[in-house]
Amino acid sequence: MPGLPGVYQFIDASGVVIYVGKAKNLKKRVTSYFAEARQLENRKLQVLVSKIADLIFTVVGSEAEAFLLENTYIKRLQPRYNINLKDDKTYPSICVKNELFPRVFLTRQVVKDGSKYFGPYSSVRTARFLLDFVRRLYPLRSCTLKLNPKDIAAGKFRSCLELQVGNCKGPCIGLQSLENYDEGIRFITSMLKGDLSPVKDSVRAEMLEASRLLQFEQAHALKEKLQLLDDFQAKSTVVNSSVGNVDVFYIVKEGSLAYSSFMRVAGGTLVYSYTMELSSPLDESLPELLSFAVAEIKDMIGELNREIIVPFLPDVEFDNATFFVPQRGDKHKLLALAEHNCRAYIAQRVEQLEHTNPDSALEQRLKTIMQDLHLTALPHHIECFDNSNTQGTNPVAACVVFKNAKPSKKDYRHFMVKSVDSPNDFASMEEIVYRRYKRLLDEGGELPQLIVVDGGKGQLSAAIKSLEKLELNGKIDIVALAERLEEVFLPNDSTPLYLHKNSFTLKVLMHIRDEAHRFGITFHRKQRSSKMLLHELDQIPGIGENSINKLLAQYKTIARIKAAGYDEVARVLGIRQAKALSNVGFFS
Repeated sequence: MPGLPGVYQFIDASGVVIYVGKAKNLKKRVTSYFAEARQLENRKLQVLVSKIADLIFTVVGSEAEAFLLENTYIKRLQPRYNINLKDDKTYPSICVKNELFPRVFLTRQVVKDGSKYFGPYSSVRTARFLLDFVRRLYPLRSCTLKLNPKDIAAGKFRSCLELQVGNCKGPCIGLQSLENYDEGIRFITSMLKGDLSPVKDSVRAEMLEASRLLQFEQAHALKEKLQLLDDFQAKSTVVNSSVGNVDVFYIVKEGSLAYSSFMRVAGGTLVYSYTMELSSPLDESLPELLSFAVAEIKDMIGELNREIIVPFLPDVEFDNATFFVPQRGDKHKLLALAEHNCRAYIAQRVEQLEHTNPDSALEQRLKTIMQDLHLTALPHHIECFDNSNTQGTNPVAACVVFKNAKPSKKDYRHFMVKSVDSPNDFASMEEIVYRRYKRLLDEGGELPQLIVVDGGKGQLSAAIKSLEKLELNGKIDIVALAERLEEVFLPNDSTPLYLHKNSFTLKVLMHIRDEAHRFGITFHRKQRSSKMLLHELDQIPGIGENSINKLLAQYKTIARIKAAGYDEVARVLGIRQAKALSNVGFFS
């Protein structure tokens, strides 16, 4: 193969194209798929390579041309292993039809006949509101008549109810000129692009002229139009108008899916937003997914704005577009808003899926955890360990169990640490992990797919030692979660993994860690309280173990025993033991 830019297609034994890719250097790129090290990094890639029976390639002039050709092939061939739009819904756009006296209407089909399309709008309600708003300002025809000057002059059309109720100015019967109608269309187009200044300037000028001519009713109607425009602009403004015209992209990857949010902003006003769901069969990188999302939006709406705000740079350059990664200011606020839209969309999709197909929703969430933590199996069963002690005294530990990402409280377990009598979290962790899985192995119990330890690299290493003793290391995935910065430590990796604070994976890890901490602290407090009580009573002559157990069962705490007084304690233990307590001033 030549070392030139181009597009390659992988074909399976049945002659079907299963993957299309682009390359700056075809020879290097295609060779990399068959390199052993690369295949070991990605199990999904191994599956793809195992199915390749043939390949063809096309040489082009540049990497940018390769990207465009790749995009065309993907849309036409729909290869199984390529990034693709997952949802098959078609969102509505507002169409300004390319015809005499153009109609403006909602549509889900884009016809390349010279008409202008604005959108797509992910909310039909928003699109209808916008359409109704522009029609209130500029009444337009809604009929499908094929108007032309000759037929209008010949009187071939009749007026309809829309004219009588004021929704149309009657261009079909010559009551509205083409010039006047087209002026309204120009203003509507400007509004749909987000630029309200020309419309407001025109309405204000007409209002002042009508007032000068003492046409006060017309001036009042124009004033109401101006107020509508001001209200609409106030509700749509998201940042300072000095930001200008920009497009904003944000992308989030969860498991084998990715979600991309797009916003178009004109003069600080949000014109429209749209979120798409993408499939990522080969665990493509975020820059690759972002490039696909930008190309998809460009294909939907035509030209992009010259300035595009993104969280990171895509892996492809686009003509007439400059990508900018803001760190602060109004543009960074726009990026944060796009992220919010993206995550809100994900939450909505998960909620819908949980109602319609809870098993599929659970499977997707577990796949997200599996990919984020680089696990070898879906973590249906997770166990978390936490140590608790007071300056080395009363060391205890807790094991909590999550099944299908939810607490399974009947499987929670407490441990009294036996081999450690000093403040040594590492040794305590090693002991309880060993005891837990030694017993499960002996009893034939169910082993988890994932172990989480509360702590950092030291606690993780201690737990791995126990798994090695039991010959379970590598058979059960294990991670550690450090509390201070919520760092995730993986085996054989000194660099911690930082998950997004809103990611589902981190929320599950924090939930199970906090639950283990709560469960362990509660048990530790009980043990500490019992030992303090036992210590104080054990020093009193005449009070033996049986008497202490009776008092513990009846009153639980020292304060309650003292509050009960001599007479009540005498009824529980007998007069001799009550006198023994009274002689040392216990009830005073």
